[in-house]
Amino acid sequence: MFHLRDATAADLPAINAIYNHYVLTSTCTYQILPSTLEERDAWFSGRAPRHPVIVAEDDGGEVVAWGSLSSFHKREAFERTVENSVYVSHARQRLGLGRTVMEELIRRARARDVHTIVAAISSDQAGSLLLHERLGFVETGRLHEVGRKFGKVLDVVYMQLMTRS
Repeated sequence: MFHLRDATAADLPAINAIYNHYVLTSTCTYQILPSTLEERDAWFSGRAPRHPVIVAEDDGGEVVAWGSLSSFHKREAFERTVENSVYVSHARQRLGLGRTVMEELIRRARARDVHTIVAAISSDQAGSLLLHERLGFVETGRLHEVGRKFGKVLDVVYMQLMTRS
């Protein structure tokens, strides 16, 4: 069993460990070098009310997934647009945690008067593309060969969910 809650500073080592696993092993992030705890702390400290960070915790209190809504762009006109991130511990894949975290982020976006959520997904991440599609995101653009990781040239797919009309 898992439950969702707001992340705290005490969760940052677990959040960072989950994320850094993918930095080193996957194209789901185009970051090449692992994040330090200092970088993660700065990221967490700079959050605005429209930009929550949540964690999924198992019955033993272990953080097994996390998600966030972040500013899409720094300019003021983009204030009601956010970008989502979701990461599930590699040991807890295929349990529905990604979907559960995403559904909560969508709920929170709507409650915070966010107009649209944007996802930037590597085109080789079929599971992430499918998850977003099943949650109502639609592909709105594709940037060809903009990333390079593990010797692969990668496309980025932009998907968007309109949360308000």
